[in-house]
Amino acid sequence: MPSAPPEPARSPGRAGRDLPAAIAVGASLGALVIVTLFTVRIVWILIVAAGVTIGAYELVRALNVRGLRPPLLPVLGSTIAIPLTAYAAGAEGQVLSLFVTVAVILAWRLAGPREQLWQDFAAGVFVAVYIGFLAGFASLMTSPPDGPRRVLIFIAATVCSDVGGYATGVLFGKHPMAPTVSPKKSWEGFAGSATFCMLFGALTLRFLLHQTYWEGVLFGLAVVCTATVGDLGESLIKRDIGIKDMGTLLPGHGGIMDRLDSLLCTAPIAWLLLTHFAPT
Repeated sequence: MPSAPPEPARSPGRAGRDLPAAIAVGASLGALVIVTLFTVRIVWILIVAAGVTIGAYELVRALNVRGLRPPLLPVLGSTIAIPLTAYAAGAEGQVLSLFVTVAVILAWRLAGPREQLWQDFAAGVFVAVYIGFLAGFASLMTSPPDGPRRVLIFIAATVCSDVGGYATGVLFGKHPMAPTVSPKKSWEGFAGSATFCMLFGALTLRFLLHQTYWEGVLFGLAVVCTATVGDLGESLIKRDIGIKDMGTLLPGHGGIMDRLDSLLCTAPIAWLLLTHFAPT
């Protein structure tokens, strides 16, 4: 009997994702976020610290490909300490924790070889600020009595930007936004992201935080801008290094950093706007 022809490899789809795996992973992460966020907040903060620590490790490993050696232990320590300090001591504790981190990175690097000392120091500070410090704003949003709702709005709005851009880009994308950085991003996808985010922001700020629809629209517009900048910024880093994904931990998504990029850049703006629109 002739052997059966091999099954063709599954295509990742027009937008370059294994969509069923991406949906399964996204749903699992979403359930974990909601359960911990609305039950025991400190567990949620620990999950944030664990996630950004893994993301920092992925970024440090990627920078190693370019010959940079940011001090690993101080950097990973900062991604745990800064979110925890922000939750416990507020914005002042977050800033103080960053200053201590910078000092520790410098002292650690001064104890090592003198070759490319300042490049490695700058790389370490970059990772600590980009990941640990920005993640601290998610902790700040968690602190008020209605903190879980604020964090949920922030995360879900960022997801709306990603999902809206993905769906609209796949269906209608024709005009690349930044072809040399992220060829699959299109202006049609950006318009879809903006529509999803502004609609989501209007509804959630009105019914969850009891603010006006227009404040929600402005919030959604800000989120789509910061989320897009975060996504393109990480794509630029990956293109400069010469890698496709930061890791392989999340099937259909890549690494943890491939999911954190938009969230990290959005967190400070979301905290600022929600604090202004709905002061506690």
